[in-house]
Amino acid sequence: MTVVDAHHHLWDLAVRDQDWIAEGSPIRRDFTVDDLAAETRAAGVDRTVLVQTVTVAEETPEFLALAAAHDLIAGVVGWTDLTSPAVTDELARLRELPGGRFLKGIRHQVQGEPDPEWLLRPDVLQGLAAVAAAGLVYDLVVLPHQLPACAKAAALLPQLTFVLDHLGKPPIASGALDPWTTDLRALAALPNTVAKLSGLVTEADPAHWTVDDLRPYAETALDTFGPDRLMWGSDWPVCRLAASYGQVLDATRQLVGTDTRIFGATAGRVYDL
Repeated sequence: MTVVDAHHHLWDLAVRDQDWIAEGSPIRRDFTVDDLAAETRAAGVDRTVLVQTVTVAEETPEFLALAAAHDLIAGVVGWTDLTSPAVTDELARLRELPGGRFLKGIRHQVQGEPDPEWLLRPDVLQGLAAVAAAGLVYDLVVLPHQLPACAKAAALLPQLTFVLDHLGKPPIASGALDPWTTDLRALAALPNTVAKLSGLVTEADPAHWTVDDLRPYAETALDTFGPDRLMWGSDWPVCRLAASYGQVLDATRQLVGTDTRIFGATAGRVYDL
């Protein structure tokens, strides 16, 4: 089977600072395609989806060019200003750039928006409709308290596929399940929603996490979304704060087995890889 890593990042600090990374952090360094290729080769991963990191317009064209130059990267989830009146034109422009055919989705750092219902603003909904009209999907990077707005947005835009990154960042470190479980079930009840088993190790205790710490959250996701609407992502190199690339993959296999849908087919279908 083709194994797909549906969520990872790359950055070059000489090109652009990643100001969300703390000074002294082990991930405050460059992470290149060559670094990624070494990890994926060792883990037996065939293709990847490169996901935006910062809300800077220049990053997406850079990522598209990387995808055009490297067979490993099969798709890009980029960023554009959803609130712009010109969002439709901007999506079309991105598609015309070198590597534009690799643009598969759009993401915004909703987790950083103080308004828990940012997704429901009229200008944002209009932007999301433009994403759907362009044949793209929308990745949700949100905190647990923002999940209800995700479900409302998905209900309002049945023509758009919403992909929940990192299972909505459940409070694994505390062991709490509610209201995250209730809100995740409400989102999963909508047929145009998909979720990623990604970013879980960094929501646990980074220094002392175990597979059993992650299990209730992974099992809830598997029960609510099912393997046809779940995909695996490493969240590399952010995962390095808690685990290596291989450890993340191994932990996910311990949690959900080796289902080819979770480890490739779902991502291939959703992102049209």
